[in-house]
Amino acid sequence: MKRITEIFVGLTNLQRVLALVILGVILYGFSASVSYALFSRVGPITSGKEEAVPVIPTASNILIEDPNEPKTETCPLNGSKHTKKAEESWSKRRPLAVMIENHVEARPQSGLSFADVVYEAVAEGGITRFMAIYYCNLADVQVGPVRSARTYYLDWLVEYDALYAHVGGANTPGPADALGQIIKYGVKDLNQFSIGFPVFWRDYQRLGRSVATEHTMYSTTAKLWEVGAKRGWTATDSAGLKWDKNFVSWKFKDPSAGSTSSLQASSGQATNIKVNFWESQPGYEVNWNYDQASSSYKRKNNGSPHMDLDNNTQLSPQVVIVQFKRESNANDGYPGNVHLLYGTTGSGKALIFQDGNAIEGKWIKNSRLSRTKYVDKSNKEIELDAGQIWIQTVPEGSKVSY
Repeated sequence: MKRITEIFVGLTNLQRVLALVILGVILYGFSASVSYALFSRVGPITSGKEEAVPVIPTASNILIEDPNEPKTETCPLNGSKHTKKAEESWSKRRPLAVMIENHVEARPQSGLSFADVVYEAVAEGGITRFMAIYYCNLADVQVGPVRSARTYYLDWLVEYDALYAHVGGANTPGPADALGQIIKYGVKDLNQFSIGFPVFWRDYQRLGRSVATEHTMYSTTAKLWEVGAKRGWTATDSAGLKWDKNFVSWKFKDPSAGSTSSLQASSGQATNIKVNFWESQPGYEVNWNYDQASSSYKRKNNGSPHMDLDNNTQLSPQVVIVQFKRESNANDGYPGNVHLLYGTTGSGKALIFQDGNAIEGKWIKNSRLSRTKYVDKSNKEIELDAGQIWIQTVPEGSKVSY
């Protein structure tokens, strides 16, 4: 030590400064290495017996319906039965709509099997996109990949006065300007651009492999409802208006009546259904195979079972509705003219599939703000089975076989 001191004293001022800098770098590197070694062995710090919070947020899933509690309450969105505890929960909030993509590289998605109603239409280039409506499920649901807004979904969204979760959207001035219309229509907007982490986060390894950035945005229903509540959008809005003030539920069948009402209006059996959006995009062709044991339609996309990543189950709604609407390009100057428009108001052909049968009818939506109804050939509103309802909008002239 004495020798080191003598050497240091004999140095010039510049040499002493350089020596101190080098020594500091060595000590910093040594301490950082020791700290990393210690904390990597110990693991994340926790309090008591609680487990560490993961780096990537997840759904909490702390609320479930008690299987021993009677299901006496009817979900106004799809007629399904739930417990009183679930009804007490949903009565404090409003529906939540989440845009979820369906690019082939994004499958399987998370959370679609938990939605009360799912809307599906082409977003651009023959690639379909979902708008999943959540309301009556008691559990927190992880949802994604979340994608951008499109104008025609806003016309379906308004029927629920729902919160709207998405990542940006079409914003070229013109008829397809979804972001501009969100402001114009007063949509209760949950744009990821205005919220960020940890309500939204990116999971690049969601499929066990790296995926492109646009296929990685996630959130949970509880986090989104919480943001909505902070913005004054619970069951009532800041003006004191309840979300369901003008809401009209669809008609649902009496379970004790079996499938009689469906058979009366039926146009024949439909146990294997094929729905084409764009013939040029076979990767988005949908097959629905009726499963009599569960009275549901098992979904396949591009010939493969379409699964929910959250619970590894095949998507299986009780009711599938295919509505035919006029499709056109927005001609808004966007590159490739890919922005689309659909004639969402008026009326048109519809096919309603339930109980393994098909009903040929039509959809009616008198104005942008009015509720869509589905009627049979006699203009009588069709009674739907209780359970998840999947509504597919296809261009007029699209091929649907069953």
